Amino acid sequence: MIRGALMANRNKDPLDTYLLRVLCLLLDERNVSRTAILMHQSQPAISAALKKLREIFDDALLVRDKGGMVPTERALELLPHARRALAEIDRLTESPAEFEPASSRQQFRIGAPDYLAPIFMRTAVRMLRDEAPQARLSVHALGPDYDFEAALAEGELDIVIGNWPEPPERMHLSMLLEDEIVCLMAEDHPLAAEPALTQEAYLDAGHVVPLPYSRSQRGVIDRYLTGLRLERHEVVEVQSFGLAPYLLQESDLIFTTSRHFASFFARLLPLTICPCPIDFPPMRFYQLWHDRQHHAPAHRWIRTLLTRAGREVQALGRQN
Repeated sequence: MIRGALMANRNKDPLDTYLLRVLCLLLDERNVSRTAILMHQSQPAISAALKKLREIFDDALLVRDKGGMVPTERALELLPHARRALAEIDRLTESPAEFEPASSRQQFRIGAPDYLAPIFMRTAVRMLRDEAPQARLSVHALGPDYDFEAALAEGELDIVIGNWPEPPERMHLSMLLEDEIVCLMAEDHPLAAEPALTQEAYLDAGHVVPLPYSRSQRGVIDRYLTGLRLERHEVVEVQSFGLAPYLLQESDLIFTTSRHFASFFARLLPLTICPCPIDFPPMRFYQLWHDRQHHAPAHRWIRTLLTRAGREVQALGRQN
């Protein structure tokens, strides 16, 4: 029934964009021949279109006068409406405007967990301020109760950054950076003086561990240890990754994390970084976005900026 109603309505819609353009140009030019030339049409084609328009509106639209052809009152009433209709149609079909970061006031909304080291967002913000000084950035914290996929689908967030062992399907993604997993501990930790941290010493030591950020997925480290049937001695659980490094000071605890995160806090606090004795796979950080914004010029630009920020952070990590 719906399809039949749509077809019936379509049959009642005799106007198309071609006829609208003929109508506007004819009323502007008031001459069939000039209208034909401007529209790259033959004169008989424009005459036929005028005949069709007269039937549709039941009005002559253009009538002869001693000075040529003049529009009727009905035609003058129709002209502004026809122009507005054409302008709206053109806006619907025109290509998206190019994004100009230097003048844009766009607000970008990014969801990111706090295990992404501050150096990454610092780098991204520096690039944003250099290239789009009038744009705004909103960084939303992620947690196990936050449905980031729905937030992307509904437009509450533009991009989500994370390091899922298996990135969610149904979304676009690209990798921002790949980082090795290391151990962070106090400078005066007993194991820091050892030539190398052994697997046995690592598993027996006390660990600070983060609470999961997702109900559906375990962290990269826990998942890998479970696969090896290994278990570390978890002493302190923290909701915030940013709190963990501060708990390592003056303690015998170890925190296992990415190198770029560890390097940031090792420069701030009396901490040291040790190679991890377990061959964890690299930690991969992705940016995730919905199909609804895949082709938007502004969003393509901010995704490229975040990719460049990731490359810079990864290059710095190799130098440390």
